[in-house]
Amino acid sequence: MKQAKARPTKMGIGISEADRKKIADGLSALLADSYTLYLMTHNFHWNVTGPHFNSLHAMFMGQYTEQWNALDVIAERIRALGFPAPGTYREFVALASIDEVAGVPKAEDMVRHLVAAQEATARTARKLFPLVEKANDQATADVLTQRIDVHEKTAWMLRSLLEA
Repeated sequence: MKQAKARPTKMGIGISEADRKKIADGLSALLADSYTLYLMTHNFHWNVTGPHFNSLHAMFMGQYTEQWNALDVIAERIRALGFPAPGTYREFVALASIDEVAGVPKAEDMVRHLVAAQEATARTARKLFPLVEKANDQATADVLTQRIDVHEKTAWMLRSLLEA
């Protein structure tokens, strides 16, 4: 039996259905990048080795925990706009701008991958601002502002580990 495609319910929140759809699509890409970053960070937490094991293991745990909590905020904003949030690996791989990392890189390469993934996630969030501002969607703007702040700060901290 073929499942019917989910359709948004009629809403009167002051944002057109077309704009809500575009914003939800952008947030879906942000959710995909965020989930990919979460999984990468958790993987590195489990598999990091070397002389900085203890500090990196603890740092990665703090980062993936923060990221895990953010996933719900992003997904619930998509739902508040009246659309289903993506929730499968297949959807995330199709939507994400971040590639998965194969194998187990050395600790320093883990940090490099995480810097790139944090920056990519910030770029994905930032790309949504023109549409969100045009639609007068302050709630989504607030989510984006918070996510950009976290990703840029985390990228800075990780980059600092790579300086000689």
